Amino acid sequence: MTTDHNDRMLQELERSIGYGFSSRLIVAEALTHPSHCNEQGDGTLAGHYQRLEFLGDSILGMLLAEMLFERYPDYDEGRLSRARSLLAGQGALAEAARLLGLGRLVRLGRGEERTGGRDKDSILADVFEALVAAVYLDGGIEPARMLVRRVLGPLLEDQGLTARFGDAKSLLQELLSERGLAAPVYDCIEVSGPSHDPQFRFQVLVGGVVAGEAEGKSKKLAQQTAALQALDFLKRGAADTVP
Repeated sequence: MTTDHNDRMLQELERSIGYGFSSRLIVAEALTHPSHCNEQGDGTLAGHYQRLEFLGDSILGMLLAEMLFERYPDYDEGRLSRARSLLAGQGALAEAARLLGLGRLVRLGRGEERTGGRDKDSILADVFEALVAAVYLDGGIEPARMLVRRVLGPLLEDQGLTARFGDAKSLLQELLSERGLAAPVYDCIEVSGPSHDPQFRFQVLVGGVVAGEAEGKSKKLAQQTAALQALDFLKRGAADTVP
């Protein structure tokens, strides 16, 4: 990919988020997966996004809490916490990353590229958190606040937020029960990554048919995302294919 092409893509990102970076190094770091650095191994490129992801997670949590606190004065602590968990969850953050086109910008190693890393929820969510941190370090809290409100704020208006990013396993169970179908079966088909940071891939089967498949940093997260896919599968009318 040429330098001119990279510059054009970065400019598109800056327009999308409403912020222009002073440091190209920090945004390059936010968009670099560890697999890319591992394959290069020459120490000349920017680091990968994991440190920025760590910082971004905390900044995002605070900014979401602030936004919810202001927008919903009638919510108690429990309801505010649940809403923040939904917005800070992998599904919502991955959707935010897709809206910004981060998948085509992230630098991946060849292995991650081959396995569809550009569209993995786990990677997209991490990159979004890293981007929040990069904006904060480059420009301060106000542009980071604007980014979070600009991208995640509209999700609060979506009446399907809980169904899309909440307890999808319970919703799937209820839907199958209403339709007189057997309970879903969750099958762990792969565990990858180092022991201190594993990735779990689960399939959910409905009537023996694979209705969803997803990866996550925990078994629970992978199962929830797979259940969300199964809900979409069933709502598209695919239940006709289930025995």
